[in-house]
Amino acid sequence: KMVDINITVMEEFILLGFSEFPKFQGFLFVIFLIIYISILLGNGLIIIITNVELALQTPMYYFLGNFSFVEICYTSNILPRMLLNLWSQKRNISLLSCAVQLFFFLLLAVAESFLLAVMAYDRYVAICKPLYYPIIMNHKICIKMVVGSWVSGIPILVGQIYQIFSVPFCGSNKLNHIFCDMPPLLKLVCGNIFGNEVFLYVDCFLFGLTPFLMILMSYIRILSTILKLPSTTGRSKAFSTCSSHVMVVCLFYGSGLIAYFQSKSSYSGSTDKIFSVFYTIVTPMINPMIYSLRNKDFIESMKRLFSKCVKN
Repeated sequence: KMVDINITVMEEFILLGFSEFPKFQGFLFVIFLIIYISILLGNGLIIIITNVELALQTPMYYFLGNFSFVEICYTSNILPRMLLNLWSQKRNISLLSCAVQLFFFLLLAVAESFLLAVMAYDRYVAICKPLYYPIIMNHKICIKMVVGSWVSGIPILVGQIYQIFSVPFCGSNKLNHIFCDMPPLLKLVCGNIFGNEVFLYVDCFLFGLTPFLMILMSYIRILSTILKLPSTTGRSKAFSTCSSHVMVVCLFYGSGLIAYFQSKSSYSGSTDKIFSVFYTIVTPMINPMIYSLRNKDFIESMKRLFSKCVKN
């Protein structure tokens, strides 16, 4: 006997978000609005200072400025619509808007992942090969690294977006998530999703684990070099230079990899929403504080900029 499958021609999805907390919609709107403003101000300040202050015209701060720009784009792809959903209680999103949001989310996540690897490599060259640093990390190379971080994932991501949105969806059009993401979308796909899951894991390996392994290798060599330094002051200074970046890497990968390395059967909407809020919203808010409060050069530059603004 032929089995009828309820295949629905989806025209839009319903982003459930935090609809399980109807009494807290206004409170959540205020909290996420404050967080979004904090992200814009914190990362925007880093971009301004790294471009204005001559003392910070180095590859390390060039990468940091670009990283902050990615963070702003990353959250701006998610938070405005989430705030609109919380405010208006209209949670529908068209198929095209969902595909566009997913594409930019993945693109920016890949760019952030590779930028973290580039920043680790910059620290490796600065600490392990200081005499060659100006040659290796020249301005043209830095620009190529940043551009490569942005465009390296585009061909594969376009193919993945086409693959998932070209298959039929079954039954409900409700996405138990705060934005259009791969795990909740795969839950609605009809039939066997083995190919989609393989594609997802390949992406995680290429654009998640590969940059992470590059970061890990860089820091193994950095640690080996630091431990050989004769001066305790030199070792503490080198550790201080890298500590901020290590904290950001742990925050980004710790929550992101847990959220993505789940199969359809083990996918939990509530758990995934918690991890997604952490690595898409909380981490971009914390990052400017980590980089600025633990960096003496940045603090001094910030003081100089503020004093100039007050005088003017």
